[in-house]
Amino acid sequence: MTDPIQHRVHTAVSAALDKKAFDLDVLAVAGLTSIADYFLMCSATSERQAVAIADSVVDRLREEDRVKPRLVEGTTPGRWILLDYGDFIFHIFTEDCRRFYGLERLWGDAPNVTADFSEEAAPANVRRTKTS
Repeated sequence: MTDPIQHRVHTAVSAALDKKAFDLDVLAVAGLTSIADYFLMCSATSERQAVAIADSVVDRLREEDRVKPRLVEGTTPGRWILLDYGDFIFHIFTEDCRRFYGLERLWGDAPNVTADFSEEAAPANVRRTKTS
């Protein structure tokens, strides 16, 4: 990937998947809103895991791409964590919180481009589901 935004999105996806994030979606919202080009969303099994995912994304982007989030919200209690990187916003939810707010429904017109960022991050399957 040569586009710096796409590279950062890929880095964020990879970092989240390394912490066992599941139901990951990348929506291309450029043209639908002026606040970002991409919305990333993933689920976590607990508030603790959501915080671990957020920490992993922040650390990896700082180390590999030398960028910091403009804004971080929701780490306490950790049910919905928002990482705003300007060009993209990463929403990390606990399962119940994600179902309740349903951002996918709100942004239903946005193309889901998860496959564009997932092959290297999770060759087997990005749409991971929680295992029992």
